Amino acid sequence: MDAVIYVHGKGGSASECERYKPLFPGYEVTGPDYRSAVPWEAGKEIHTAVRELKARADGVVLVANSIGAFFCLHADLSGLIRRAYFISPLVDMERMIADMMRWANVTETELRKKGTISTDFGETLSWEYLDFVRRRPIEWSVPTQILYAGGDELIPAETVRAFAEKHHAGLTVMEGGEHWFHTEEQLRFLDGWIRRNEERYG
Repeated sequence: MDAVIYVHGKGGSASECERYKPLFPGYEVTGPDYRSAVPWEAGKEIHTAVRELKARADGVVLVANSIGAFFCLHADLSGLIRRAYFISPLVDMERMIADMMRWANVTETELRKKGTISTDFGETLSWEYLDFVRRRPIEWSVPTQILYAGGDELIPAETVRAFAEKHHAGLTVMEGGEHWFHTEEQLRFLDGWIRRNEERYG
């Protein structure tokens, strides 16, 4: 039997995998309940979950959302999954951190000196995190389809387009959609996107 592993985004949970079961009939659908919020640890957790699933499945398909997709990009999954679906993926963390530093009026010198800095918008800036991202450029060779929302205010469209072009991924944009696909219309679009691609993969 083939399997699907769903990797949730920030604030999500492994139980979100339940809504994907109707989209992959005949597949075992599961999701890792990873605990870490940093890529060097979350990536290891996800890698272990995928490797264990691969040991009992004929093939594994990945579905990852937002920062969950970023963690998967640092999970060393080549050879473990057949294809991937990324929903509102955060694919340029260095750009994201730079944006947050600008919003918080924090310089690189300050961040390096202090190590971590809390912001008024609830995020903690980390020099260790920024340094990791710079030292670990993304290498990704898995056949991938990306769903991006035209109204995404968190992830710049140009970063997603650049990733798709560099890694030969398919890119679908839902005009007027939001970063978090949650309305009836948005979820219907997401479901149709997965079903159409699954039909194409055959």
